Amino acid sequence: MTGRLAGVVLAGGASRRMGRDKATLTVAGRFDGRTLIEHLASVVAQRCDPVFVVAAQGQDLPELPARVLRDEVPGLGPLPAVGLGLRAAARAGADRAFVCAVDMPSLTPALIGLLAGSHRAADVVLPRAGRDHYLAAVYRTELAGTIDALVAGGERRMGALVDMVAVQRIELDDPAPLVNLNSPDDIAGLC
Repeated sequence: MTGRLAGVVLAGGASRRMGRDKATLTVAGRFDGRTLIEHLASVVAQRCDPVFVVAAQGQDLPELPARVLRDEVPGLGPLPAVGLGLRAAARAGADRAFVCAVDMPSLTPALIGLLAGSHRAADVVLPRAGRDHYLAAVYRTELAGTIDALVAGGERRMGALVDMVAVQRIELDDPAPLVNLNSPDDIAGLC
């Protein structure tokens, strides 16, 4: 894998446990008053160009320094959204893309750089901190076709993709950049 690294931020999830849209969440005293999507897009843009945000149909988002893509079929989970982002990244000339979820408030450009600089023969470079983190990884953009076939076959799990391609796992000593905000209690832990 060589060449440009695009960024894909997945922002269109249902956020059931949070009880509200995570992308437009603000946290008192964090992110200079910006929303979580504004924060994540700016972090990803420090290492990736271009940056795409995959949002739900009709989801309101603030003005972003990224191209917004809309989920084609709602409710199927992240797998088709990753495929959509990878296709857009490939059309933009990137052969790899860093893909992350919008609910990662402590993501750092250093983590993106570590993953992007790792084994270039792998189709996917995954961080591991107790478990694989599919939504904080570098993917070859050519995997969009594989994802399309999986989704057409009824698959919804990111693990199904990872199980069938060449993967390099990077064990992290510090899991903090991978922490997700899943519930209001998680927000309290940030403050």
